Parts: sequence; structure tokens; C-alpha cells
Amino acid sequence: MAPEAELMPRLRDVLYSGQISEGPPVAKFESEFAEFVDAPQPDHVLSFYSGTAALHTALILAGVVSGDEVVTTAMTAEPTNLAILHAGGIPVWADVDAKSGNIAPAAVAARITPRTRAILAVDYGGIPAQLDALSEVAAAAGVPLIEDAAHALGARYGGRTLGTHADFVVFSLQAIKHMTTVDGGMLVCRDRDAAARGRLTRWFGIDRHTSRTEVDVATIGYKYHMNNVTATIGLVQLPHMGAVIGRHIANGRYFDDALHGIPGLETCSWERQAEPSYWFYTVLVERRGDFVRHLADRGIATSLAHKRNDLHTVFAASRTPLPVLDAFYSRMIHLPCGWWVDDEDREYIASTIREGW
Repeated sequence: MAPEAELMPRLRDVLYSGQISEGPPVAKFESEFAEFVDAPQPDHVLSFYSGTAALHTALILAGVVSGDEVVTTAMTAEPTNLAILHAGGIPVWADVDAKSGNIAPAAVAARITPRTRAILAVDYGGIPAQLDALSEVAAAAGVPLIEDAAHALGARYGGRTLGTHADFVVFSLQAIKHMTTVDGGMLVCRDRDAAARGRLTRWFGIDRHTSRTEVDVATIGYKYHMNNVTATIGLVQLPHMGAVIGRHIANGRYFDDALHGIPGLETCSWERQAEPSYWFYTVLVERRGDFVRHLADRGIATSLAHKRNDLHTVFAASRTPLPVLDAFYSRMIHLPCGWWVDDEDREYIASTIREGW
């Protein structure tokens, strides 16, 4: 959270303002968030009560309906692919890149069929996916590219902040992300008309600028909007995000150097044009159980963060061989590299790993 002295007066103001649902603070937050991610137009950015709601809306705007296929990755948190089911779509797994765990463009291309309606890429752990190559695959297939950037606020690709590289880009503001509004999500739409449809979709299909007794609901919508309270938290948070994300990046780059060349451990790698924001730090290790115990015995937490989605019963119908993911998932483990990890902490983590396990 932002400093109490900054946040609490602003929250008191909005809580007793007479309007706590969607109003001017939401619009202001969308505008300032658009500036933060270098979106060309503020009205292309939509706020939601969760990242999952934003992703579901992106899939709707992409045209996904019952029976359509969405080529996606199993190497992600469950909401990424549950949103496909929410839209009535069918997840089609593509294998991952062996060095980063992100979806592999060649594997995506091999999974395209006449039923493909969209491609969904995840910037896992804050490492940007291969967005140029994925955009080429999407263009060749004539389908939109949706980027789940829930882990990657503040990351850059090709010298530009993530937020404008795909047809739809989704960010999460859930409790444990780089930035939190307690819960929330943002959707950046490349197309103005799509953004306008998204505003209807997130509020029951109702145009909020038209009289409620005169409006005509022509399409199904949802109660997905953000409220003034969470938007105010976001407004107070945003000026601090450069420093917060900067600390994630500084810690990640420290580990890039400090953990390089350790026997039995491999750091992830990515395209030259990708600049991660290191939501967590992923390494690939031999004897993972021993590695985890070695660090736990010295007070260092590690995590797998997510279960690969293709192993869940709800996605059983989509199962297919994913040999590269099998190898990646069997060795991966995540280290903490967030804003709370100070210089002494990160040095301790690196020296502990260098001891061996």
C-alpha cells in the first residue's frame, strides 16, 4: 500500500463523498494508468474489478463464443484459462519455450485450426513473451493476440512499455501483484471500437451516459466495473510504482548476474528486446527437492506459484503432449525478488545458493 499519510485522507474523501461506485475517480485512474503504460489514448483503457473479468471481456471482444478454440499456455495461473471457459471457448495448449517457460510461437502456429478464434500469451513471471513472432502468427491466422500481462506491469519490449504490443493487453491489480488496488484489473484495447464495446460489456450492456429509462440493452454484459474506492487506491499508488517496479527489476538483474554459472542451476533467458519486470525470479535446478529444503532450512521461501493448468480436471478435454513444458516444469522454482527484498536479503539468497544443495 501507499504511505498511510497519503492514502487515508484520499480514502476518507471518497468514502464519504456520496458516490462510492464508478464515477470520476475511475475515469481519472484509467487516464493515469494509460499514461503509465504509454497507451496512445486514455479511452482505450478500461478498468475492472479483477484481472479475470478484464481477460474474460477481452475474449468476448475478440469474438470467442461457444466451441471456438483459443491457443494458449498451460504455464500460467488458472484464471488465464478459466476465462476461456467463461467465454465458452476451448483451450488448446501450445508448448513453451525451454529457456523462459513462455508460450513458443512455433508451437502456437502448429496448433492453429479453422476453429481458432484467438491466441492468448502470458508474460510469465514478468518476462515478456515473444510478442513480435506471436503477432506474426496471429496476423497470418487472421485472429487477435491477447496478452495476459498480469505478472508484467512495467516490463518493456522493443523499447516500449507493455500495454500496446497486442490487440488486447490485460493487467492484474490483485493483492500480490506489482501494484494492488486490493483487487482489480485493466484492459488496454488497440481498437477504439473494441474499447467502446468493452465499456458496455463491463456494465450489463448499458451505456451509462444514456438515461436508464431510455437506454436499449442490445448485448449481454456483466457487472465487471471498478469502483471509486479501489480506483482511489490506484491513484495514490501510481506515483510510487516506478520505484516499486524498479526494485523488482534491480533485484532480478542482480540474480541474473549472481546466479549465473552455478552448477546444477540455470537462469531463464529471453529475447534481447524483452526487459522483464521480475514479478518473481525463476530458476531451473537439478534435485529440486534438495534445493528447496536447503533454502527453507536457511529461512528462504521458494514456490512453484501455480500448477500447470493442463493437469486440472476442468481442462481434461484439452490434454495433449507438452514435452518442453514437462522438462521445464520438472526443474523450475521461483525465488523472491520483490520490492521487500533488500540488498542484504538478495546477497544472502545468492550466497546460500552458491553453497550448493
